[in-house]
Amino acid sequence: MRWRVSGPGVAASAAALCAYAVCLLALAPATLLDAGLQLASGGRVRLAEAHGTLWSGIGQIEVRDATGTKGIGRPLSWRFRPQALLYARLGFDISIAGAKKPFSLTVAPSRLEIADADFDLPAAALGVAVPRLALIAPTGDLLVRIAKLTVSGREISGNTIVEWRAAGSSLVPLSPLGDYELRLDGAAGGFDLNLRTLKGPLYLEGKGTGAKAGPPVFLATARVDPQLREQLAPFLRLISVERPDGVFELQVNPSLGQARDAATGPVRR
Repeated sequence: MRWRVSGPGVAASAAALCAYAVCLLALAPATLLDAGLQLASGGRVRLAEAHGTLWSGIGQIEVRDATGTKGIGRPLSWRFRPQALLYARLGFDISIAGAKKPFSLTVAPSRLEIADADFDLPAAALGVAVPRLALIAPTGDLLVRIAKLTVSGREISGNTIVEWRAAGSSLVPLSPLGDYELRLDGAAGGFDLNLRTLKGPLYLEGKGTGAKAGPPVFLATARVDPQLREQLAPFLRLISVERPDGVFELQVNPSLGQARDAATGPVRR
């Protein structure tokens, strides 16, 4: 026996199902965006206190350290860009507290991309990126300018500049210590990091690289003028190895947020 299904009733049912699916998609909760951010960033980026739908809403963006126990947060709002669906991605225009203008955020499976962003953060964010730096309780402001930054698990590529303005530490009476710039330049195969001093009595410089084949490594040095050595040396010893002539060395593994001595040997006191 054959069953034949046809007629206007079938068309009406199909239209109703399509309309229902569209409604579900239109009303998708904002928590789905949090799930996408967690997946793309390996749990380092969260959207807390999300209200609204996947397409527009408000919440608190949180960036957490490698352990997931510490982080920083900022209020934000978002609005969906439908054209991103043509590339099987979710695209949004993001407005965040501290940003000069909205910027672009694209979320794809296991991939997060930020473009044309310009915002500021408290210097305490350094302790999230590198837990060892939290020991010195950094002060000042971080000015972040992202031309394009792509994060896929532990892989990072793009072009980003971070300026640490009025840099200091709550452990040091001398403030500010200076202004510094960190640049990230890279492609899918890896990236380069470069640190330089813009101005200030504490001179910092550093270089680093990252590649798929192994964990990225960043080596920084600090030079202290003789007249300031007594004031600055104790807090620099907390995070680095002291060398002759007022030079301190620090080697960092950015991917794990850990730091270790740049070379073996006892720390000079």
